[in-house]
Amino acid sequence: MTVDRVFIVGSGLMGSGIAQVCAQSGIEVFLYDIDAENLRKALKSIEWSANKFFEKGKIEEDAATVVERIRTVSDFSRAGEADLFIEAVFERLKLKQEIFQKMDEAARPGALIASNTSAIPITELAAVTGRPEQVLGLHFFSPVPMMAAVEVIKGIATTDETAGRGRDFVCQVGKEPIMVNRDVAGFVINRINFPSTIEAMNLVEQGVATVEDIDKGLRLASGRKMGIFETGDMVGLDVTYGAMMAMYQETCDSRFYPPLLLRRKVKAGHLGRKTGKGWYEYNEDGTRKGG
Repeated sequence: MTVDRVFIVGSGLMGSGIAQVCAQSGIEVFLYDIDAENLRKALKSIEWSANKFFEKGKIEEDAATVVERIRTVSDFSRAGEADLFIEAVFERLKLKQEIFQKMDEAARPGALIASNTSAIPITELAAVTGRPEQVLGLHFFSPVPMMAAVEVIKGIATTDETAGRGRDFVCQVGKEPIMVNRDVAGFVINRINFPSTIEAMNLVEQGVATVEDIDKGLRLASGRKMGIFETGDMVGLDVTYGAMMAMYQETCDSRFYPPLLLRRKVKAGHLGRKTGKGWYEYNEDGTRKGG
């Protein structure tokens, strides 16, 4: 079964990226946000990104055609038309559960409900709905248009049919599914990545190496396109902090506790590109100062 319409809750970096790859694949998108300015920025970002893909010959349709498939909405009045719902908001369990209840009430029978959470167990989100068997995780990675992998996560009640439909959707939007068969906090990729990310922050905090040299070393020695800190600034330090805390609270494993330096930066509002300062500093156009 192909997906014809997707309802995405949250128009930030992840929500807008998911909207873009869906629209590029011919899927009609309802992009929801309570903030009209966020929606305006999301469409502008999507148009810019899709235009770059078109110029490089990576997509056949121009940006205008892609954006035409995305309808911004500030309520759930069109939600009943969707085949799939994807929640893509900040990593706060209570907020996500409130959204899941709204999606469950608005969704037609048979529609799937998914979360793009990077750390919160799917079972806890599914529990507040009347259709836990039709709830799953679809964890895209940032930047969504460029990253090929998507984790497809089963909650304790998620059926094999739902997981299969999730896998088919991931393939439909041109991504590669990573099947996660047990609902553990952080799933697969973040459980591998976060310990190394935390260690990199500890090394900076201890004065062992600079942010710049660690990123350079990871690019040159590990084949990464972006260093840990460059990626962190793009994703948002608050997002990284929220995901780490969710994993720590779920597992009580000190390996996932956010380092002091990250906690201080979040408190200071140094959240990355979106605030002009994170691990690096940025100009108003988003380019890195001294980069």
